[in-house]
Amino acid sequence: MNIEVWIRALKAARAGADVSQEGLAAEIRWSPSTVAAIETGRRRPTMEFAVAADQALGTGGLLAQLLKAADQERGPSWFVPWRGYEQQSVRLRAFEACLVPGLLQTEDYARAVISTGGLHPPCTVDELVAVRLERQQLLHRDQPPHCVFLLDETAVRRPVGGPAVLDAQLARLLAVAELPAVRLHVVPLAVGEHAGLGGGFVLAELPDSERVLYLENAARGHVIDDPETIGLIERKWDSLLGEALSTGASLELIRKLKVTP
Repeated sequence: MNIEVWIRALKAARAGADVSQEGLAAEIRWSPSTVAAIETGRRRPTMEFAVAADQALGTGGLLAQLLKAADQERGPSWFVPWRGYEQQSVRLRAFEACLVPGLLQTEDYARAVISTGGLHPPCTVDELVAVRLERQQLLHRDQPPHCVFLLDETAVRRPVGGPAVLDAQLARLLAVAELPAVRLHVVPLAVGEHAGLGGGFVLAELPDSERVLYLENAARGHVIDDPETIGLIERKWDSLLGEALSTGASLELIRKLKVTP
């Protein structure tokens, strides 16, 4: 469900209660301009707004429920299925050849990646960055998935966003690597050719031991559950892990690449 559906629900609830925009604003103590901006899609509603509107319009929590559903589907429509699998996973294995994985990116690094090329308007960039940062919360849950990240050395050397942004990103990698459920490995440039040069991937294991694969191309991402394809990618994973530095050696390499202590 997208936010347009939520806006229509708000308008219908307001009309059913015979409450004007100004009347709703007064009731929930928000400014009329904010209510108008939300109803025209110029400003995204917060959960606080939805709860207040539910109380004022007597909708029994409907607006809050719809907003929660809309928030879970933020981002490109093709990414929604994978986000659900990612949140349910008990184990994640991710490889990236060129960039730091989205689950480990700082806000500035993510913004540089998403905004490059001017492919999205600023409001869309803000939304995509917010979604990426929200996804990272799964690393800090009480019971996070066990995560292993494999990065080509190119990914930790490429100055995405400039030297300062990269330096902060390297610091983030070192911090995240201290989490009990996270392991980080770097495949060194000295390896030369390796099984991951064709592109990145993520393997997810779900609570019922089901395995799914996420692959992304230049236009969109795809969730794959075909056992043959998953088997091929798992063989690639094993090959890459065999070429990678140990966790300790990987973190030492990242420390050496950092400019600031």
